[in-house]
Amino acid sequence: KGMPFKYYHGRTGVVFNVNKRAVGVIVNKEVNGRVLRKQIHIATPHLLPSKCQAQIISRKQTNEAHKKAVKAGKAEKTCLKRVNKQPKAGYCYTISATPETIQPTPYVDLV
Repeated sequence: KGMPFKYYHGRTGVVFNVNKRAVGVIVNKEVNGRVLRKQIHIATPHLLPSKCQAQIISRKQTNEAHKKAVKAGKAEKTCLKRVNKQPKAGYCYTISATPETIQPTPYVDLV
């Protein structure tokens, strides 16, 4: 009565129909190496809104607020583009004390 089959749990789809107690959703399903567009009806208690765009929308809002502040003269202009994670900065390691050499123990056959 509206509980989707276990394959569809957590899947993202597009709404194509809205009923009194269910929502029609188009979901892609891979069957034998090909992708089929399945139309399923799911009861509204089993639906969750997608969070795919949440990070993009929040980043756009902060960027627009920063642009407004720059135009008003309250903030300094900076690059708002996303930057990939950069490699760690290089450094030189200096030894303060003289290194101690450790010798292996000689092999003794006691058997």
